[in-house]
Amino acid sequence: MERSEILRELQQVLENEFDIEPGIVTPEALLYDDLDIDSIDAVDLLAWMYKLTGKRMEPEKFRNVRTVDDVISELEFQLSNQ
Repeated sequence: MERSEILRELQQVLENEFDIEPGIVTPEALLYDDLDIDSIDAVDLLAWMYKLTGKRMEPEKFRNVRTVDDVISELEFQLSNQ
């Protein structure tokens, strides 16, 4: 799966699950500041990532994820290591 495909899927999930406009979900967008993701939303995002990859991301590691690009990079990593 390419970065652009991951971004499109992420935009769709954030729109459907969190009512976030897809246009503001850019690689540079900060999850907590720009997209108003809170800790409960972060858990839901982790669940979606698990559903997509079949791999769990440790919550401690997710704390270092700050931007949409960080999410994409982590998903790329997990998908390439299947």
